[in-house]
Amino acid sequence: MDNDAARLVLINGAPGSGKSTLAQMYVDEHPLTLALDIDIVRTMFGRWLDQPVEAGLMARSMALQMARVQLTAGRDVLVPQFLGRLDFLLELERLCSQIGAEFIELVLLSSPQEASDRFVKRSRSPESLAHYDAQALLERGGGVGELPAMYDRLLEVVASRPRTLTVMTVDGHVEQAYRDLLAQIDGE
Repeated sequence: MDNDAARLVLINGAPGSGKSTLAQMYVDEHPLTLALDIDIVRTMFGRWLDQPVEAGLMARSMALQMARVQLTAGRDVLVPQFLGRLDFLLELERLCSQIGAEFIELVLLSSPQEASDRFVKRSRSPESLAHYDAQALLERGGGVGELPAMYDRLLEVVASRPRTLTVMTVDGHVEQAYRDLLAQIDGE
């Protein structure tokens, strides 16, 4: 992201699609780029699982302000977040418009079954607190059976946003997904 204007890159995708992994790979190679993982911000609230909707809304509000600070300083932001509704996506876009930053929407896609299988696999061997939390939230919202509906909502959001860039992902091929993500961000 070596353009004059700072950029905010939304990395949307189903749970377990690799959003946070790819965002972390990117920031590891791009000093002072912010990987703004709202799921991590949400965990900063005490007992947030008792009120997950309110905690999520507060985390998104805080994330918008964090992104504003970073972008205003001329630095880039990646937001790895499943968005199955347009409201937060539109807030990110509005923020970029207000401060003259570029807004790039990316989605990580695979087959719905593979997306579901990845989440289940990750839930069996969570590698972080965020993975445990994602599993707990899913269980409260209907369990694994809710994953196909979440994937459908993701596809509805993407269909309503024709400028969304797509990165196809395959389980176990993280490096290829990262190269594809770089190509999309850089417009290659």
